[in-house]
Amino acid sequence: MQENKEIQALLKLIDDPDEIVYETVSNKIISFGKDIIPNLENYSETFVNAELQNRIESLIKRLHFEDIKADFSKWSSGTADLLAGCLLLSKYVHPNMDATVIFKEIEKLRRNIWLEMNSYLTPMEQINVIGSIVYNYYKQKGIEINYENADGFLLNKTLELRKGNAFGNGTLLLILFGLLDVPVYAINIPKQFILGYFDQHYDILNPKGHASEKIKFYIDPVNGQMYSHKDVENYFKKMSLPPTSSFFKPFDNKSIMVLMLSELKKCFENEAQYLKIKEINSLIEMLEL
Repeated sequence: MQENKEIQALLKLIDDPDEIVYETVSNKIISFGKDIIPNLENYSETFVNAELQNRIESLIKRLHFEDIKADFSKWSSGTADLLAGCLLLSKYVHPNMDATVIFKEIEKLRRNIWLEMNSYLTPMEQINVIGSIVYNYYKQKGIEINYENADGFLLNKTLELRKGNAFGNGTLLLILFGLLDVPVYAINIPKQFILGYFDQHYDILNPKGHASEKIKFYIDPVNGQMYSHKDVENYFKKMSLPPTSSFFKPFDNKSIMVLMLSELKKCFENEAQYLKIKEINSLIEMLEL
């Protein structure tokens, strides 16, 4: 952003000791949006005052968040594409993330899988092909959920490090399934992020059937392993939960993003990063409207 007299005056007031003045100045700076970040960075390079540096750093973080929040708002009111949502989540934690690298990696995976697919494959054969390429050829690893490591939830790091937890690997798979027109969706089984392969013709033949009957089998995104209905029934027995229909309905992308944000928030709760927690709560509230 080109520096004018108003911006110069605002920058000089950032270190004003009066909190009311500082709040007024900071709100005005935020109103300029992310385009003012280079001005703030240039200004910070001319001073060594620790308090001023802290205030400028805080303003830049606020500007990044307001930018992300605006993008999430547009995403929510638009097509709510899962890849775009995951990129926003990654950008929230890693503002300098290069999205083009992610697009290239996703396309490379999609193309390698597409070359091995054909219309004669059964659903299980489709998943075996996809799993073999993702977990064996591409060497994608699964890790346990660790709330001391936010990167396991993020698409950019899941691809960069070739390892992710159930959410990182799960969203990667869901993006690929969507690009390949494979009817696999995340479902709402408690304390799990698990995927189900849906029978697209079931509703026509059995409109009153139980929601679980629409699912042919289940997929664990940590390692690509497939589970049967019996496996899932045993899980519900172990958890002493009735397998109600709501547990087997597919998540829409907004619901996936709310769940991802809720899980990611736990990473910052461990570190007592109260500003991050407040920011994530505001994103969740906005997406749930």
